[in-house]
Parts: sequence; C-alpha cells; structure tokens
Amino acid sequence: MTRVEQTSLFAPGAGGVSLQANMSAAKLLGKRTHQMPGRLNVSELFFEVPKDYAKPQSGSLRLFARSVERFEKPVDASKKEVRQPPWFLYLQGGPGMSCKSPQSYAWTNYVLDKGYQILFLDQRGTGLSSTITARTLASEGGPAQQADLLKNFRADSIVKDCEAIRKTLTSDFPEEKKKWSIMGVSFGGFCAVNYLSRFPEGLQEVFTVGGLPPLVRDPYPVYNRLFRKVKQRNEIYYQKYPEDIHRVKDIVRHIQKEEDVKLPSGGTLSVLRLRQLGMHFGFHGSMDSVHDMITRFTSDLNQSGFFTRPTLAAFGAMIPLRHGPAVRPAARAHLRPGDRPRLGRRPLPGAPPRLRPPPPSTGPTPSSSPANRSRAPCSPTSPSCAASPTSRTGSRASRTGRRCTTGARLAANEVPVYAATFVEDMYVDFDFARETASRIGRCKTFVTNVLYHDALVHRTDELLKQLFALRDDTID
Repeated sequence: MTRVEQTSLFAPGAGGVSLQANMSAAKLLGKRTHQMPGRLNVSELFFEVPKDYAKPQSGSLRLFARSVERFEKPVDASKKEVRQPPWFLYLQGGPGMSCKSPQSYAWTNYVLDKGYQILFLDQRGTGLSSTITARTLASEGGPAQQADLLKNFRADSIVKDCEAIRKTLTSDFPEEKKKWSIMGVSFGGFCAVNYLSRFPEGLQEVFTVGGLPPLVRDPYPVYNRLFRKVKQRNEIYYQKYPEDIHRVKDIVRHIQKEEDVKLPSGGTLSVLRLRQLGMHFGFHGSMDSVHDMITRFTSDLNQSGFFTRPTLAAFGAMIPLRHGPAVRPAARAHLRPGDRPRLGRRPLPGAPPRLRPPPPSTGPTPSSSPANRSRAPCSPTSPSCAASPTSRTGSRASRTGRRCTTGARLAANEVPVYAATFVEDMYVDFDFARETASRIGRCKTFVTNVLYHDALVHRTDELLKQLFALRDDTID
C-alpha cells in the first residue's frame, strides 16, 4: 500500500518568521508512505534547506529522512481520527554514517510503543542527503573552495537542519505539541548536546547513548586518553588470543612483502589498514570478529601462500567508515564544542609511537611486539588510505570553523537530559563524559561498566529499560 504526497510550498514559518530570528522552516519537497510488516507506516521524505544558514541565498541542499509510526486500522472506517503522536528524532552516530530503514532497528518498536513517531534523518553530507564524496567535492574546485563547502557540514549546521525540519513537521500541531524528543548515539549525541545549547525551546527531552562530548578547548587531552584506552583494548585482545601475536606478525610481513594487495572493495591492504581492525575493539563481540579475520588471513597463508578474494572481501567489509569521506572534517570539528578548531595535520604528540600512522618508509613491525590495531587517523601521506578528498580541505574547514556550543546555556538548561555513559567506552572518554554531564542542567545519567559503545544495537532492551527509567522512575 502506497500513499503519495507532493508539495512545493514552504511550510509555515518560512521567510524568517520562526521561533528563532532568521531561522526558517525546511521546504518539504515530497513524501511517500508505505505500509510495512509489523504494523508500521514508513514514509520517505525529502527536504530542502539552505547550504549556509548565514547566507541562505548561496544555495540549497536536499535532505532525506524516513519516518515511522504505528499503523492503526479503525474498526469504523467512516470515522477518521487525526493522530499526531509526538515526534522522536534519531541522530545517527559515525560521523559520516547514514540511517538504515526504520524496521531494521531493534529499538524501533520499543519507542513506538511509548507513543512516539520516529524520524530517522540522514545528516547533511551522508546517505541520501547531498552526499559528500571524492567526486562531488572535487567539483567544487580547489582546496580552498572545498573547505568553504565543508564548513557547512559541521554539527552546528546539522542541528539547524533538525530545527528547520521540526518546524515543518509540526506546522499544524497545537503549540503544546510542537516540541520533539531527540536521541543521539555517539556523534549523534554530540549533535544532540549542540542542539540543546542552540535551540532548547524546540526540545521536549534529550536522550544520549555514548554521546556526551568533551567540553574542552584543546582536543589533544581527549585524543591522549582515547589512545590509552585503545592500547588497553589491544592488550586485552592479545591476552584473550595470544596465538594471534605471531599470526599478526606473519600477516604484516606478507603485506609488506607483497606491497600492493588490492581489495575487491577498492584500495590496498596495508599494515595501516590492518591496524584499523582495532576500531572494532570497543564493540560487543568485536574481539571475536577480529580474531576470526586473523584466522582467515592465517589459513590463507598456510594453504595458498596468498590472501584469497573471499578473505579480502570479508576484510574490506570490516573496515569502518570507508564510505564516509566527510568523516575527517566532521570528526575534527565535533571534538571542540567550546572553541574554534585549532588542530592541523601534525601528529598527535601524546600518541604512543606504535599507535601512530607509520610514514611510507617504515620498515617491518618490530618482532618484539605485535602490530597494534588502533583507530588512529589515516596519515594524509599514506598511500594505504582510500582516496579521500578531505586530507587538506578537512584541516582548512576545521581551522576556520565556528563555535559549536555554549557552556553557559548548557549550565542553565531546563530540558530533561537522560544519558547512558559507558565506563569502558573506547570512543567517548568516560571521565570527560562524566564531567560534561555535571555541567548540563537537569542531566540524569545511567553509568555502567558491562555495556559497550554499541549497546543500543546489541543490548537493546537492557539499555532502553535503564534509559527510560531515568525519565519514568524516581531515585530515593
């Protein structure tokens, strides 16, 4: 069953008449609704928003989102009831990731049963929302022009998109129902806190999952703490799978000997890319998955003397963020919520030597230690990185960025905030997250050392039960 709606009119509030001065509603370009199994009505929506909210005449971007609500078939079809469930916005992590279809998330029904309708937004530059790729970015011109474009794909622009879309979706809602709830996961949580500091009057409540950003001016202490956590997770891995110490050394030697091992998904298998498997170490069951991959590599070498195509394809599928070239400038920007970015391309001074990207001339990995696998950034000079247009332009975009959040506004916050924070989080430092929670007014936290960063995916019921208990229950 399909319902089609088309419109080319601006929603009420356009032209600067809005809750915030000079902040207009998004333009709804089209909407298609389909009924899905499980009593779900899923709609596909396209919006148009300014490329640069400070210069709305400089061009526009097209955004894509999916919404889902519970399908209700009335007993008496002649009685048409207008249903307006409150909106619940999901902000995806990444950064650089798009949203899946609503029925693909294990938590969709849980939230729908709470009485919401949900919006899954592909943040600008990702998915179907004016995607940034090497080819689209190259069409903008040289590095300076590309940097000018990328400045408009930071968290501050993402939350302006959200607020513009909220105004469109709630244009016919009564005033008391115009606010919406938001849930941000990982980078999405960073965006949620940014939203909280900019447009709190549009928010009913805020949920974050592994997504309280460090409110610091200097990003280096943040990276240094995360490097220590990465090193710790590496040590835990080799304690669990000690046989992989010599296996990884053999794999590294083979990669360096062959020099040009092509991946079916594109790019080259290098030592640097092998290390990127360690980005999974912060997820549930990830160490077992990495061990399986190392076992496949070893089996290929023992049986064939080279890596087979199925193994290389499996490895390529495991490499994170390989389809998100906008991740570099976005990631650099979101770690500086209190100040303008100042991070260039120089190596991080606090990074352990074995976790730094090796220069192209680096020789074999020392035989005294296994090759550490980390989520260290790609070196702009490393030929092993996939073609990314953002090595230079990302630095320019970061250095010339705008301030992201205001600490004073967060301290005076009146919007309820419910945050799940993970002690063993490898991607969002626990101590910084705890400090951030203490600096946000009306923030309640669920803290655990038995769940990891992807708990919403792999421990859905356990996590949501605790998160919503912060809202629905009380503490003595």
